[in-house]
Amino acid sequence: MQFDLRKFIATGRQPYHAEFQCDLSAHDYAGARIPQPVTAVFEAETDGDEVRMTLRANASVHGECARCLDPVIREETVDTEWTVKERDLDDPDFDLPLDEKGHLDVDEWLNQEFMFQIPTVLLCSADCAGLCPVCGKKKAECTCQPAEHAEAPVDTRLAILKSLLN
Repeated sequence: MQFDLRKFIATGRQPYHAEFQCDLSAHDYAGARIPQPVTAVFEAETDGDEVRMTLRANASVHGECARCLDPVIREETVDTEWTVKERDLDDPDFDLPLDEKGHLDVDEWLNQEFMFQIPTVLLCSADCAGLCPVCGKKKAECTCQPAEHAEAPVDTRLAILKSLLN
């Protein structure tokens, strides 16, 4: 969705409200994906010489646990607000995705907000113990004895590091 922010600053007297679908399935969020289209709500209203914009959306994020590799599905919410003045539109360091004509790419803004919101390390649970280095099963399901874990085979490529500790 494109929003003509420059025009809205100049002539927008009535609040603007839009509910739209955004397909973020082509984006990669550190291994996680948002496979279904997201319904987002975008609002803009003038407040004196500035425009206050809000963007809200919920998404079902799919990925795999960084410790045990089980599938993870979690809900993430974006609820952000941004205030813009007309002089901000000509600032080369302006943080929102704005083209040279003053059109705001709301889809890209939503993508960026989810990029910040979705954790780079997804876990199936906070107490996930991961996989057993001996048998490869989840540690919660593993039948290996604790002594076997201590005698787990050492990667020979890392042996040089052990010698540095001595």
